[in-house]
Amino acid sequence: MCSAGARSAVEWLVSAAHDPAAVRREWESNPLGVVLLPAGRLWDVLIVRGELGHPTLDVLTGLAGRPGPVLADFGDSRLGFFVPAGTTDRWLAGGVRGLGSGAWIVVPYPGRPTGGVRWLVPPDGTGHLTDPEVLEAAMHEAAARLAGG
Repeated sequence: MCSAGARSAVEWLVSAAHDPAAVRREWESNPLGVVLLPAGRLWDVLIVRGELGHPTLDVLTGLAGRPGPVLADFGDSRLGFFVPAGTTDRWLAGGVRGLGSGAWIVVPYPGRPTGGVRWLVPPDGTGHLTDPEVLEAAMHEAAARLAGG
């Protein structure tokens, strides 16, 4: 059974797919599974190494309250921050991999545990994303804190 919040998050996520019904079926057939969703339609994803990503998430939460969705990969070695579509076309900061139009992202079902990729901040279903300027400021602050010891 999934909560109303998870259901609205699922609806928002599948709305990025060319065939939302197929994505729902894929998730329903394997409750611990993941699906591939296209980036660049509703969101882009900025991938940051875990060493910087986790402190960035801490700073971001302090700056913005609840950030947009954030994924962690296997072993938390990389974090993916969901930002508005088109962000990767304008992103200049180094050390960040951008997934935009033409890219795909592995996405777990919100609210269900998985054995690998997981939500650190699950989508809330409203389409709320992290502001890229706030994310960049949080990355700079996190890097400064790391450099300072």
